[in-house]
Amino acid sequence: MHSEHTEPRTITALRYGDPIYHPAPVQQPVLLPADIPPGVEWVTLPNGMRTLAYTHPQHPPTTQPEPAHRPEPIPRWARTTALLAPTVGGGIAAAGFGISYAAPGVLAMAEALWAAVALIAAGALAPLLLRTGRTAGRGGAPVQHVTQNITASGMFGRANGTINR
Repeated sequence: MHSEHTEPRTITALRYGDPIYHPAPVQQPVLLPADIPPGVEWVTLPNGMRTLAYTHPQHPPTTQPEPAHRPEPIPRWARTTALLAPTVGGGIAAAGFGISYAAPGVLAMAEALWAAVALIAAGALAPLLLRTGRTAGRGGAPVQHVTQNITASGMFGRANGTINR
């Protein structure tokens, strides 16, 4: 049954792997020499610990000095091409820059040239059209000639004119 007097109980948590209460032995992985990849070796650190590390292969020093290798001279065409490349590139860049500034003027000039072509065409066709109009009207009234004389004095003077039939 139930007793009246109860003793206090202490509960301790069990912590596995705790180095004080339950130390767990650390298992070091076992690596066979065949498992170690090339370029990795066991090394001893200054504090005495052994670990795996990447190492650089050390080549034994050669006893014979290598013959002096004289570099081949650069061909003249290669030097010329190397010197011309920036110049040609700069010229192309300058031309593009100039064309971008000249484009509005070139478009306006093209429109002016088309207007000049239209004016020349109208000047060439006008006498032909006038001749056909005169020949069709010959059977009607006679042609009248009008002469007008205009005179003005000074640059801003008023102009006077007379019409003679």
